[in-house]
Amino acid sequence: MGIMSFLRNRAGIIIVGVIGFAIVAFLVSDAVRLGTPFWKAHQNEVGEVAGETIPIQDFQSKVEVNTNNFKQQMGQGNLNPQMAAYVIENTWNQTVSQILMDKEINRLGLQVSKNELNDLITGKKPDPQIIQNFGDPKTGTINRAQLNSFLEKVRTEDPSSQLSQQWTSFLLNIRQNRLTEKYNNLIKNSMYVTSLEAREDYNQRNKLANFQYVTLDYASIPDNQIKITDEDYKKYYNENKFKFKNPDENRTFEYVVFDANPSKADSADLKAAITKLAADFKASNNDSLFVSINSDTKTPLKYVHKGQLDPAVDSVVFKSEKGAFIGPVFSNGTYKMAKVLDVKMSPDSVKASHILINPATEGGLDKAKAKADSIKNLIQKGASFADLAKKFGTDGTKDKGGDLGIFARGSMIPVFEDAVFDGKTGDLKVITTQYGVHVIRIEAQKGASKVAKVALIDKALTSSNKTQQEAYAKASAFLSVATNAKAFDEDAKKMNYTKLIAENITPMQGSVQGLDNPRELIRWAFKADEGDISNQVFEIGTKFAIAKLVSIREKGTLTLDQVKKQIEPMVRNQIKAKMQSDKLNKALSGSSNIAQVAQKVGKTATPVQNIVFANPVIPGIAQENKVVGSVFGSQPGKLSKVIEGDRGVYVFVVNGFTNPAPLTNAFKQKQQIAQGLTQRAPGEAFKALRDKADIKDNRVRFF
Repeated sequence: MGIMSFLRNRAGIIIVGVIGFAIVAFLVSDAVRLGTPFWKAHQNEVGEVAGETIPIQDFQSKVEVNTNNFKQQMGQGNLNPQMAAYVIENTWNQTVSQILMDKEINRLGLQVSKNELNDLITGKKPDPQIIQNFGDPKTGTINRAQLNSFLEKVRTEDPSSQLSQQWTSFLLNIRQNRLTEKYNNLIKNSMYVTSLEAREDYNQRNKLANFQYVTLDYASIPDNQIKITDEDYKKYYNENKFKFKNPDENRTFEYVVFDANPSKADSADLKAAITKLAADFKASNNDSLFVSINSDTKTPLKYVHKGQLDPAVDSVVFKSEKGAFIGPVFSNGTYKMAKVLDVKMSPDSVKASHILINPATEGGLDKAKAKADSIKNLIQKGASFADLAKKFGTDGTKDKGGDLGIFARGSMIPVFEDAVFDGKTGDLKVITTQYGVHVIRIEAQKGASKVAKVALIDKALTSSNKTQQEAYAKASAFLSVATNAKAFDEDAKKMNYTKLIAENITPMQGSVQGLDNPRELIRWAFKADEGDISNQVFEIGTKFAIAKLVSIREKGTLTLDQVKKQIEPMVRNQIKAKMQSDKLNKALSGSSNIAQVAQKVGKTATPVQNIVFANPVIPGIAQENKVVGSVFGSQPGKLSKVIEGDRGVYVFVVNGFTNPAPLTNAFKQKQQIAQGLTQRAPGEAFKALRDKADIKDNRVRFF
C-alpha cells in the first residue's frame, strides 16, 4: 500500500521525467546516427560573425593565400612564429570585416550593376586595379590594346579554367571595392558641421588663458603611509566600472622553463667537427656539391659585391686573392668558412633583353634549343629582336619586346646573371635555365666594381640529443611532483626554479617572455581550469615548459578582485587626493588671493601663460584635463575651489583671457573640421558594426 500510494502521488513527476528523458535520448541518438554529436556540432568552425559561421577549411585557405603573399612581399621562404601570428590575425580581421560589411551593404540595398562593372573595366575612369595591371607605370594610362586582347582571351577560355577563375575573382574584388567605396561615401556624406560647432572649435584652439596655480602633488606623500581599505577599492571600482570592460577573454599562467642551450661539451664537439670539415672543404674539388651537403644555409655559388656577405667573412674575402680560404670563424652562434673561387672587376648593372622558349610547348629541350639557335641567327642577320620576342616569347616581357630593364647582381638566377655580367655590350647568347631556353642580348653595361665568387659554409651551434634529453628529464621530474597548484609553487621554490608569469594572455597571442612560439602552451591554457597544471611537458624550440593556470578573465566587465592589483595605484592616489584636498581647503578658508593660499601650504603660486583648451597641458607637469577645463569655465580674479587632477590637487585663479580675432571664414573652418570627421568616419562606423555584432572567435582551437 505504501508503494502504491507513493506512485499515485508522484505519477505526474515520473511521467514528465520519463518523457523528458525520452526526448533527450531521441536527440542524442539522432545526432549520433548522423555521425556528429550535437556537442561537437561546431568543432570545425573557426568562428561565427553575426550569425554566419566560418568553416576552418575556408579560413585555412585564406590564411594560406595571405601567407604566400606575405612571403612574397617580405622576400622570405619561411615565416617565424610572430609573422605567422600576424598573418592569421590579419586574415581574421579581413574575414570579420568582409562579413559585417556585406551584411550592412545588403541591408542598405547598395549594388553594382553590370553596366557599372563594365565601366570600371573598360570605361573612361577604370578601377585602379585595372590601371595597375594593364597600365603603363610611367604614364599611368591604360594599354587598351593589351586589355582588349586579354578580355578576348578570357572569353575563349573554359569557365572552369584557371584563367577564368582568376578573372572572376578579380572582378569580384573590384565589385567589392566599389561597394565599400559607396558605403564609405554614404557615411562621409552624412557628416555635417554647423557654424556654431565651427566657432566653438576655433575658440578652443585660439582662446588663450593666463592663470596662477598652487598644487600639492600626490608623489610628495610616500606610498607606505597610505593604508587602503576594501571600501576604498569598492569606491574607486564603482565610480570607474566603465573602464573595466574586457573585450575578449584572456588568461594568466605561471610557467617554469627548462633551457636546453648548447653545453660546453656540445661546443667542443662542434669545434672538432668544424676543424675536420674545414680540412675536407679545402681539399674538395666540387665546391657546389660540398656546400649543398654540409652547409646549414645552402647558399648558391655566385658573384657578390662587398657588403653582401656576413660581416665575419666579408672584409677578409675582399682583401683576399683567388684560391684563399677564410675561417672557420665563430660569429653569432655559428661557425663560418669561405673559399674564394674567383675575384674580378664586373659591371655594377646590366640592361638586357631576352626571348624565353618553353621546352614543354616545343616538344622537348632539344627542339627548344634548336628554335632558340634559329632565332639567334635571324637576329644576327638583322631581324628585329623586339618583333621576334613578341612572336616567340612565352613570358610577360614579350609584349615589351623582351626588355628586362636595368638590374644589378642578385636580381636574376645565377646562370642568367653570369651570362649577362660576364659578356659585353651587344653579345647574343643562348642559355638554358630552369625556366626554359633564353635568347639573350646584352643592351648595355654600367659601372664597374670588384666582385668575388665565394663558396660559403655555415654550421650553427645547436644542442646535442644528450643536452636536450637532460633538460627534458628535469622538466619531466618537476611535472611528476608538481601535481597541483600548491605543489607547483612549493617544488619550484625548493628546486630553485624561476617562475615566470604570462599575464592577461589573449587566445591568439604569438609570444610570451622567454618562449618564441608558445602556441601549444596558450592553447592548453584556454582549455584548462583555474589552478590546473599542464598535463605534459611543452617542447618549444630548445626549451621545455611546465605551466599552471592562475586566472581566467572572462569577456565583459571584470570583477573587483580581477582588477584589484591593476587599480591599486589609482586608489592610493584617490586617498592622497583627499588628504591633499583637506590641506588646500584649510588654506583656502579665509584666503582672499592665491598668494595667501600658497603661503599657508608652503608653496609659491606658479604663473602660466597662453594655455588653450584644445591642448590641456600644464607646462612642467603633464596633461591635466580637469584643471584646464575648470580654468576655461571660471571667472577672472576669483579663487577656484580645490580641483583633483591626475598628478595632484590644485587651486588656481584666472588672471584673464585673450580672445582670438573674430572668425571671418566659418566655411573654411567647417571644411577643416569636416575633413577630419570624414577621415575617421568609415573606421568609426565599422567599429560600431563590430561592437554591435555577436562575434565568436574559436581560432585558439586550431592555431
